[in-house]
Amino acid sequence: MSMTDPISDMFTRIRNANAIKRESVDIPLSKMKLSVLKILREEGFIKEFKEVPNEGEGSLVRVYLKYGPLKQQIINKIERVSKSSRRIYKKTDEIGKICGGIGVAIYSTSKGVVGDKECRKLNIGGELIGIVS
Repeated sequence: MSMTDPISDMFTRIRNANAIKRESVDIPLSKMKLSVLKILREEGFIKEFKEVPNEGEGSLVRVYLKYGPLKQQIINKIERVSKSSRRIYKKTDEIGKICGGIGVAIYSTSKGVVGDKECRKLNIGGELIGIVS
């Protein structure tokens, strides 16, 4: 099974697992996904992630989802913005706050995959991968 957009697939898996309040979800591993997951962990949207061995081809990464004390969802929205069919790029001055700063926009930049706060700090723009809030 070939995937046209692995990041979109990852977001969908997280969204679906989150909706049914699963503790964790397994996603095929890639460097790009690890970079995105690092930002989600730093921003407090997921508990943790780790590589797990896979019988088939390629490795998997297991993402441990995070919920509030009353099992309420931390991730309300996770969506892919830039798609292979339509890339979305933002200049430095176009990078704003998501949901007044409680959300995070994830960008692919010349300095790697970073969140919107980091983009503003480094004063760089890039391709808007997705938004999580």
